[in-house]
Amino acid sequence: MVSALLKGIRRARARDRRRGDAVRNLVMDMGRQDFARRHPDATFSPVLVLIASYLEADNIGPVLKAVPTEVDGLAVSTLVVVDGGDDGTEDIVVDQGAYCATLPVNMGQGVALRLGYELAVAHGARYVVTLDADGQNDPAELPELLAPVLSGEVDAVIGSRRLGTDETTDQVRRAGVVFFAVVINALTGQHLSDSSNGFRAFRVEVLHDITLEQDQYQTSEFIISATSRGWRFGEAPVMWHQRTSGESKKGTNVFFGLQYARVVLRTWWRERHRAGLSPER
Repeated sequence: MVSALLKGIRRARARDRRRGDAVRNLVMDMGRQDFARRHPDATFSPVLVLIASYLEADNIGPVLKAVPTEVDGLAVSTLVVVDGGDDGTEDIVVDQGAYCATLPVNMGQGVALRLGYELAVAHGARYVVTLDADGQNDPAELPELLAPVLSGEVDAVIGSRRLGTDETTDQVRRAGVVFFAVVINALTGQHLSDSSNGFRAFRVEVLHDITLEQDQYQTSEFIISATSRGWRFGEAPVMWHQRTSGESKKGTNVFFGLQYARVVLRTWWRERHRAGLSPER
């Protein structure tokens, strides 16, 4: 009887996964169609700034205005993937002259970024920089963040608020940044001081090689998957501002910590299993 019950639970979970995958694929396809309708002849500049935005209409405008138009002689394009919501974010993005792709419902930052990565590859970007829509990252720091990638010193750079300046006051979140950096470094052999910062820059070739599946908290998945496949990482000091308005979409500290830990462990286990089955890169 116990065996039958466990089989039933596994079947139900598999069914839910298939249903979730189907919904995710449908929503992403609608996002692709939205981008194609808005930008039928799109060609990105060599540097693409990618922003996933959910209910950030009050913050996204100043962020877009602060993005530099070129870095080290390379032109910069900006793409905002609007992850659902009904606050008019897409209208602000269009008014600012940025590229826009809109998902019809909120799917999570990981899904929005995956669509952005796909578009980056398809439309000619050579380097991708991701930053948050809430104004906590400073787009003016983009040249310093991208410099080690442009020079060929590393393949990807993660911004570090611990090496730079953290203006926030949540001590629990700060402790979590330290804790998860220690955990991820232990799992990957890296020496990163801030492994949960979404402000990062990398060569587009990295996207051809890594596996990204998580709907949320994708920074850790990006780092673990890329480092396990031999891509070189560095970090740069950055500013971490207080939010000027609105609330974090990451949930309470406890919820965020538990979900982040789940992503870290699942990604590490997946990559460990892959490494055991596949030849080294």
